Amino acid sequence: MSQTAIHVENLGKQYRLGQQVGNYRTLRETLSGRFGAKKAPEEQKALLPESIWALEDVSFDVEQGSVLGVVGRNGAGKSTLLKILSRVTEPTKGLVEVYGRVGSLLEVGTGFHPELTGRENIFLNGAILGMKKTEIEAKFDEIVSFAEVETFIDTPVKRYSSGMYLRLAFAVAAHLEPEILVVDEVLAVGDAEFQRKCLGKMSDVAKEGRTVLFVSHNMSAILRLTQETLVIDKGHLLLRAPTVEAVDFYLSRGLTQEGQRLWQPDEIPAQAAPFKPVAVRLLDKQDHVMEAARCSEPFYLEVEYQLHKAIKGLRVGIYILTSQGEFVFTSFDTDDPEKFEEYSQRTAGTYKSRVEIPPYLLNGGRYVVGVNASSYRIKTYFHDEQALAFNMDVTGAPGTQWPENRLGPVRPKLTWQITQTNGGGE
Repeated sequence: MSQTAIHVENLGKQYRLGQQVGNYRTLRETLSGRFGAKKAPEEQKALLPESIWALEDVSFDVEQGSVLGVVGRNGAGKSTLLKILSRVTEPTKGLVEVYGRVGSLLEVGTGFHPELTGRENIFLNGAILGMKKTEIEAKFDEIVSFAEVETFIDTPVKRYSSGMYLRLAFAVAAHLEPEILVVDEVLAVGDAEFQRKCLGKMSDVAKEGRTVLFVSHNMSAILRLTQETLVIDKGHLLLRAPTVEAVDFYLSRGLTQEGQRLWQPDEIPAQAAPFKPVAVRLLDKQDHVMEAARCSEPFYLEVEYQLHKAIKGLRVGIYILTSQGEFVFTSFDTDDPEKFEEYSQRTAGTYKSRVEIPPYLLNGGRYVVGVNASSYRIKTYFHDEQALAFNMDVTGAPGTQWPENRLGPVRPKLTWQITQTNGGGE
């Protein structure tokens, strides 16, 4: 009989927005303010800081040895949930019961002390987990080897590159054998080889019977690693289902049915400034917005946005994904070297970046469009992994004379030659 590793009941976390921290006040000023003239109720209400619920009435159980995915848009409450489970922050209401030691990787180097060396941080994190020195020593060489920081293990981690920092942080979290491993978007940083190692290690952790909570925008990783997935949106738990069903629900939810997405102010994070997304549209040759595209005809994807001040090195691009979260291709508006030089700096104003998708490229089915605005290796201004969804109609596509489903996300029209190399006998 399986045992419960995590029990969450009516969990809620409230944050205050816009609360201004004033200067330190003297005792006289404090008393004067307290006994001074009282403000009208309406005026008092106006001065109260605005509050939001990052999580509200969330309930679920996780069985020991389960690997549970957590997906949702940016700002949905995923990271807040993991911080509560990792005891980084306290809930405003509700009950959380965690049975076992929790190892968490919430962001690069969480729990590391920058002045301490890599060696000292490994022992510090082990001690925080309640491990004995002999237990940590038994895993030490394996951690260092996985992180590939042998040369710098006695160097203060404040001198590490972001890649070294991440590798060591993940190695510590995954190798010190907590009963419950909580991982938040670890694959967002690091090269392809390190991401492969992370996925492999997390698979090993799951096979060892430890409990894993895995937050990621990488749907392929979610599908590969998890059996069940939670879908969270605006602080509410919308669905808990087998991962394939949950991913399909998540990628399809809240996407416009008219072939365009208009971003609302509360959907745009403050750190996107000075970039402000306006809309993304699916268009035909006559610039009409459409719900579905046809395989045999070209169509266009257009991203409209505003810049409140100039940005150097900006690139605006799209990701095309299948309904299962698998990437089909990525394209940016400055992939052409001439465009890259021409728009090396974009001044303030309103822009539209449009790309033509040629005919006979995508296979039939449902696709998701992600939008990204970034300066390469400098800053990501805006990222929406499920900005728009559309259907692809295979009418007129190659091979439709056979009523069979063609495998794969692409359906190119290729030129074949048929040659007879010898004569037939009578």
